Amino acid sequence: MKKTFYLFNPGTLERKDNTLKFTPIQIDENGEEHALQPRYLPVEDISEFYVFGSLRANSSLYNFLGQQDIAVHFFDYYENYTGSFMPRDSLLSGRVLLAQTAAYQNQKKRVEIAHKFIEAAVWNMLMNLNYYNRRGKELDEYITKMKSLAEIIPDTNKVPELMGIEGLIRQEYYKAFDIILNDFNMGIRTKHPPENEVNALISFGNMICYTETLRAIHQTQLNPTISYLHTPGERRYSLCLDVSEIFKPIIVDRVIFKVLNKRLIQKQHFDHKLNSCLLNQNGKKIFLKAMEERFEETFKHRSLCRNVSYKHLIKLECYKLLKDLLGMETYKPFKMYW
Repeated sequence: MKKTFYLFNPGTLERKDNTLKFTPIQIDENGEEHALQPRYLPVEDISEFYVFGSLRANSSLYNFLGQQDIAVHFFDYYENYTGSFMPRDSLLSGRVLLAQTAAYQNQKKRVEIAHKFIEAAVWNMLMNLNYYNRRGKELDEYITKMKSLAEIIPDTNKVPELMGIEGLIRQEYYKAFDIILNDFNMGIRTKHPPENEVNALISFGNMICYTETLRAIHQTQLNPTISYLHTPGERRYSLCLDVSEIFKPIIVDRVIFKVLNKRLIQKQHFDHKLNSCLLNQNGKKIFLKAMEERFEETFKHRSLCRNVSYKHLIKLECYKLLKDLLGMETYKPFKMYW
């Protein structure tokens, strides 16, 4: 099985025959660079790279990565996703592109699809709260408010109104985090930059979910720039934002609850600078390991009657949307049932 590789240190990535060679670079107090022991990575074992440090590479290397269908995702110092190198779109389809565009331009169809994204996201958020409510966390107040707001969703016929309701629901959902979590408080949601530990994990985890969704979309015939809930814009893959709404509660939030309540991540795993809070390198490694375990975790899929990983589940969601756009099958978003 191919794996995701995370590059935290600055360094040079190059082709070495039919494998990859990564040479980390250490910068001393005088600003001088020192090459460390290189690491050789078998290309057949790699699905994608996540790059968190400065990476040096040439066009020959990217040509090789493209041939091997290996993606590279880049993040800046503040853990914000900045872009990706994606292999050539071998699955491009004019028919699908036209169908996606037509669905977006049809206001009724766009709102119908947007409803389904939000309904599934809210359902999955409620399933998280119900899980902890059954374990004595006393979340009835937030569950009731979220359900009351969710009742308005079917009556909305404009996407901005729908986004507004989703925002109110998510506010109630995030308030419940302070009860679910044992040693950390979330407070209000802050993003650019996150101001405390819980917000830092949410932002970082959502970015990982976003890039994993981008990879899944790239493996279908869908175009990641044409979306329905989030407005398509310049320089962003807005369909990834749509689809990842369904999976953030299932994957990201569950991992956050796990790593904090089991004390896998603690105060020393964060760096506080000015009004920002970010995971340090050790914290990133722990969190990404937990995310990887969640992506690879399997469960018995009701429709397929076989075990499916959460990573594969995202791709299945893209195929379901694709079938709806092509008029083959009505889209039914994934909702947790346990």
